[in-house]
Amino acid sequence: MAAHPDAPPSAGKLLVLAGPTASGKTGVALALADRYPIEVISADSVQVYRGFDIGSAKPSAAEQARLPHHVIDVLDPEQGMDAGEYARLAQLAIADVRARGRVPVVVGGTGLWLRALLRGLVELPKADPALRAALEAECAQLGAPALHARLAQVDPRVAAAVHPNDQLRIVRGLEVYQQTGRPLGELQAEHALGARRYESLMFALDLPSDAHTRAIEQRLDAMLSAGLVDEVRALLERYPDSARAFGSVGYKEVVAHLRDGVTLDETRRLIRKATRVYARRQRTWLRSDPSVDRVSTARALLNGAEREALERFIEAQLP
Repeated sequence: MAAHPDAPPSAGKLLVLAGPTASGKTGVALALADRYPIEVISADSVQVYRGFDIGSAKPSAAEQARLPHHVIDVLDPEQGMDAGEYARLAQLAIADVRARGRVPVVVGGTGLWLRALLRGLVELPKADPALRAALEAECAQLGAPALHARLAQVDPRVAAAVHPNDQLRIVRGLEVYQQTGRPLGELQAEHALGARRYESLMFALDLPSDAHTRAIEQRLDAMLSAGLVDEVRALLERYPDSARAFGSVGYKEVVAHLRDGVTLDETRRLIRKATRVYARRQRTWLRSDPSVDRVSTARALLNGAEREALERFIEAQLP
């Protein structure tokens, strides 16, 4: 767990709670907040959007009063954030939390953002406008899934972590391969073996398949009961459905329900399916990430064998 030589002097130690969606990360963080002066640095690519609350499982106002969260509600739905910008904001938040004598804990499942924070970004060639335009034209003509299949042939690592409709990341993967002759996933894996910018302890939370499926379904039921459809309806009155945030799992399906007449039962089924697919991609990413020190469950972290290591790590950072 050696720190990267270029890390800022105040980097210190960093606890990270990663894991696929609905694996219990927030619950662990809230339980820790009852015992320790911690604050959360979020690593969630949907919670950064203002107004996208229910469908992103964003902590409620009461939960944020109990446990302050950073790097959430920082973007409008039409904006985007790359991994480098996330890492910059997260570093500032970490420094601020420490300056106030509290302990930062990174919580989230957006793998590339976590890697950018812990190890920096792999050096890649700059975008080639002509090549990108050609790939985007192919995508428009053939559809993103067709280019995703091509990406899977040359770069299975990235393809496994990218949704077949994620044009931006599919095009970037193919672009890097054509520019360098090497898969982006391979370049990222080599970079991930380098020294960390922070001395960290990273837990990847997970659940057995059946239990995770139940957790996903229970959370979806809670989101719909809490007014997910009404939230999306109100957002659509303020922003075009082409806004980037509406492409997120859950929001995309509810937009189709409101705009295209997809039934609510079918919408529920599609969200469940998309969430399971997204969780598999997150799990695949984390399994390949050498930054992960331990794989555990929320129960084991709070009540089992891993609890002592977790608490010892936090206590070592207390003023």
